[in-house]
Amino acid sequence: MLNPYLKDAVTAADRVLLEIQRAIVEGEIPAGAKISEPELAKRFDLSRAPLREALARLERCHLIERTPNAGARVVKLSVDGLRSLYQLREELEGLACRLAAEHMTELEIQQVRELLDQHLSTQRVREGESYYQEAGDVDFHYRVILGSKNSYLINILCDELYYLVRMYRVQMGMNGPRVSRAFDEHKAILNAIACRDGELADLLMRRHIAASRRNIEHHLLQRGNTNG
Repeated sequence: MLNPYLKDAVTAADRVLLEIQRAIVEGEIPAGAKISEPELAKRFDLSRAPLREALARLERCHLIERTPNAGARVVKLSVDGLRSLYQLREELEGLACRLAAEHMTELEIQQVRELLDQHLSTQRVREGESYYQEAGDVDFHYRVILGSKNSYLINILCDELYYLVRMYRVQMGMNGPRVSRAFDEHKAILNAIACRDGELADLLMRRHIAASRRNIEHHLLQRGNTNG
């Protein structure tokens, strides 16, 4: 399955970045796996220079990490890592909601309502089985962050941290009994934004992310991944 944004890739490094990003986020390349440049170069039919450029960009968005004398590995999903990431996410996405209540246009709000209707129309969301959102414009969180109209905030949340957050969400938090509650929380957040109540939107997003963290933490503890 190709990344939905592959059509926007300009360079070979862009193309391989998007494909490796998707593979890591979805667990096709497992968390903690060692990165082999020769294997990736062969798999993606790519020379070493653009591959290394792509890997450097993946390191900047925290999907891979380098250890002296040990090379590069995909990051591990851990309780400690989750807590640190979601502490930051809770603060910044709460702020994004507060700003979105001030700056989103009525058309943008209506477009996000339509997006949530599309999410609900999928059978698995209606039955509370799974709430998978593709990356980018079809992700509720991504759209709200863009609605903040704050370029620095958008850069941190949509570029630097977005795919690491997605890695936890996709592999640990998009199925099970929390699905219906998560969808209802999205609706409540958007309603607060539509009412231009930034304080309430901020509070609801913080609660939503805290509940998501607890859900993912529960799954991680069940798997025995208790530390970095």
